[in-house]
Amino acid sequence: MKIIKRIFLAIIFLIVLILIVALFVNKDCSVEREVTINKPKQDVFNYIKMVKNQDNYSVWNKMDPKMKKDYKGEDGTEGFVYSWDSDQKGVGKGEQTIAKIDDVILNLHFFKPFDNTARAYLATSSAGDDSTKVKWGFHTKMPYPFNVMRLFEDIDAKIGNDLQTGLNNLKKELEK
Repeated sequence: MKIIKRIFLAIIFLIVLILIVALFVNKDCSVEREVTINKPKQDVFNYIKMVKNQDNYSVWNKMDPKMKKDYKGEDGTEGFVYSWDSDQKGVGKGEQTIAKIDDVILNLHFFKPFDNTARAYLATSSAGDDSTKVKWGFHTKMPYPFNVMRLFEDIDAKIGNDLQTGLNNLKKELEK
């Protein structure tokens, strides 16, 4: 009986310790990557503002070609909503809405595998006569106490690698 009591106390101690540590771990998570594309800025912007084009470069869209997709509104305009649903690990279920179009700002709502919101953006700037710098960024807040996972998982590398791969795919697609 003493062993069970000690195990129980040790588990309680670990839970309390994790909760205390989580109080001091930053909840904000921001990731950004960039690429230079040898195309004029307007051509690049006209392509990336169309959310349906993400099928051609986004790592997440390419993970499950059979995922269910739904669209509401006019692609490339504020208020356009793209919803997806997939059983594939890493894809899940969610939706993104074009919140702003000057730079493409997307509000993301993930439903599965967990409920969370985020903001993503695709920003273009001229990098010369016929080249464009594209920045793809992602920002979210990890809710307490799940923010403690930031100590064990390199979110910047994990999401950043996917963003960079997507940007490299975008570059290949536009420079064909």
